[in-house]
Amino acid sequence: MPQTLPQALDSAVVRSWCSLALEALGREREEIDSINVYPVADGDTGTNLYLTVESASQAVEAVFAAIADPDFADTVRAMAHGALIGARGNSGTILSQLLRGMSEVLAEGRDGDHLARALRRASVSAREAVAHPVEGTILSVASAAASAAAPAAGGSGTGPVPVAVGTGGTPRAGDVAGGGDAAGSRDVAEVARAAYAGARAALEATPDQLAVLERAGVVDAGGRGLVTVLGALVEAVSGQAPARGPRVPRGAAPVVEPCAQAGPAYEVIYLLEADHAAVARLRDRLDALGDSLVVVGGDGLWNVHVHVDDAGAAVEAGVEAGRPHRIRITHFGTSTAAAPEERAGRAVVAVLPGEGLAHLCAEAGATTVLARPGEPPASGELVDAIRRAHAREVVLLPNDAALRHTAAAAAEQARAEGIRVALVPTRAAVQGIAALAVHEPERRFDEDVVAMTAAAGATRHGELTVAEHRSFTSAGVCQAGDVLGLIDGDVAVIGQDVATTAATVLDRMLSAGGELVTLVLAEDAPAGLAARLEAHVRETHLAVDTVVYAGGPQAPLLLIGVE
Repeated sequence: MPQTLPQALDSAVVRSWCSLALEALGREREEIDSINVYPVADGDTGTNLYLTVESASQAVEAVFAAIADPDFADTVRAMAHGALIGARGNSGTILSQLLRGMSEVLAEGRDGDHLARALRRASVSAREAVAHPVEGTILSVASAAASAAAPAAGGSGTGPVPVAVGTGGTPRAGDVAGGGDAAGSRDVAEVARAAYAGARAALEATPDQLAVLERAGVVDAGGRGLVTVLGALVEAVSGQAPARGPRVPRGAAPVVEPCAQAGPAYEVIYLLEADHAAVARLRDRLDALGDSLVVVGGDGLWNVHVHVDDAGAAVEAGVEAGRPHRIRITHFGTSTAAAPEERAGRAVVAVLPGEGLAHLCAEAGATTVLARPGEPPASGELVDAIRRAHAREVVLLPNDAALRHTAAAAAEQARAEGIRVALVPTRAAVQGIAALAVHEPERRFDEDVVAMTAAAGATRHGELTVAEHRSFTSAGVCQAGDVLGLIDGDVAVIGQDVATTAATVLDRMLSAGGELVTLVLAEDAPAGLAARLEAHVRETHLAVDTVVYAGGPQAPLLLIGVE
């Protein structure tokens, strides 16, 4: 029986698209990196696109974790927001704007005509975000995809748009300019296939548009990545992956090695909270400082990307415009990974949910990654931390069950760079603290990893949080404002008072025995909470010691560990 194709997108399709795109970019990352020659031959376009889509996928997964059947508009907006805050590199930043442009239209409608219009909006908004658009890049591929998907002639910003044709090769009856809400709306699979075909054809033409590509004998790396993302869209809406073209369309091109070259010395990227007027002034200032300027986003949050010689001036311009954060500065002439012979012996990299814990673990010798509320670190951040540790051997502590796959991807990438990485699957910060407490760099690596894993595994973990809305839990129905006590990740207690709920959680955790209780309190925890809980343990559980740490700003309300 022939497969029934969807006539409209839904949240599950968007989720599948993100997952398939991430999987495809993971397979093709190295290939895309190897043909990266423009705008800088730094060999990281595939990696940057992967990290951007990874952030988009994480945002969509977070929506599904909160609501079983999320609203479609909320899902596509989450995808775009995730790509914005996680965008990396020139192509990744442009891709985030393409997804944002698509989300603006798809939030209004989910049929094939809206998908065609979304691709058009994406292409136009991406060009507007780039200070000096260049043909033969991801922008050309995006324009061609939009043109191929359009049901009738319309402006593309790069020249005339061909009239879309049906499967018989003739114009379709009922098609309207711009892909509006025609009564005979096309199915989304047809539109997606047309966009993919147009993008592939445009990718093949990129060396004829950009001399640096022709000299290297490669197609544009960013455009190559976009074709991969559109291929994932075809598979998500049709259930069938499209046929791939040659792996390197222009023949067996050599790997382009990252190297120092003429042009600005630094790539500067940061998120910026600022109003539209301030961003307009920032664009002018950064355009005068360097090149490859891309500013994407809106509604008060922007992602800024520029290549400059004076990285400090680019950051200062952001400070004057608003509040920059997640600042990332990369020197093009310097490899980010140290040679094996230059690395120290062994290090621990730990993800922590609060500044206080991060400071505590840093004092114990760990390289730390701060996990902000609602912004889990991407695999690229973990790889950066592994590199910063500057060690031949690294023990990675993700301290969050949700980071398991992200940490595994980071470990795999670091291993490819010659670093020996062991991933200890810690599910909570208190398990990471227990593992770090028994870490001995003088031991053999395997013995040290076994000891740290055993210490983490012997530590039960609990947490107190406040419910944000009414919901069903494993302990019953909770209301907004209720205090939830979690044990090993599941809600075990629902209460109204923080201290009483915490004491109940402690009693349940200690009912199976224990010698040491670890309490980590947020900066805004109720006054005297630590003293009350210490007294409770001392009075009701003999021979059990208690240690208290300050979690600091942004830490969970209360973390509990029992060893």
